[in-house]
Amino acid sequence: MSLEACAERVRRADPERFAALMAAPPADRPALAVLYALNAELARAPWVSAEPMLAEMRLQWWRDVIAAETTGPAVPHEVATPLGALIRSRALPSAVLDGMVTARIWDVWRAPHADEAALWAYLDATGGGLMWLAAHVLGTEPAQESAARAVGQALGLANYLRAVPQLESRGRIPLPDPRPEAVAALAHAGLTRLEVARGQPLPKGALLAAHLARPVLLLVARAPERVAAGTLILPEFTKRWRLLWQGLTGRL
Repeated sequence: MSLEACAERVRRADPERFAALMAAPPADRPALAVLYALNAELARAPWVSAEPMLAEMRLQWWRDVIAAETTGPAVPHEVATPLGALIRSRALPSAVLDGMVTARIWDVWRAPHADEAALWAYLDATGGGLMWLAAHVLGTEPAQESAARAVGQALGLANYLRAVPQLESRGRIPLPDPRPEAVAALAHAGLTRLEVARGQPLPKGALLAAHLARPVLLLVARAPERVAAGTLILPEFTKRWRLLWQGLTGRL
């Protein structure tokens, strides 16, 4: 049930977030590793079975475990056990955790998002919720929740747009409006969310996870056709430089 096991899960499932984890201050890494491992588990759960009901049962398992862990150790598990300790020691808001689980039900089924507002609600519950939990465990005051969520929404959008071809290949309809102008408008809305958070007292360790959000969204805003083409690819140099630059400056 080690924190090293959580970090290893993040390394395998989410290399970019793992790089951000390793660049975070050492004192921040244990809590972030647990949260990022939970996110990896929830993101993976809808795709572990071709049978939707089995995938939804996996998500329900996580909901039940999270609820049980709020009062004491429950089922021994490499991620759930350290997560439970974090829930109890840092008073993680159960509604945010439950929202992260519930939002992933959309990934299980093939129904499209009803509209753009529904897509943003999904991005807020997943990316926004995770960023707020990361900021929360690193000592951020509740007054900064909206700023933290704005960063998470922008990061969630950047990652989501990169995943559009894969989602379509799996029979999903990821975008309420796939026209290039609508996709570009989404990117601009994501960039606006990053601006909301500029200058806010948010912890660098949490913000590092969003080091690629701006360059990806700028690329979409300029060339929205890249989303459908699956060519939102950043050079490795850009990835490393953005992480280093943000680590040094703390700026998004």
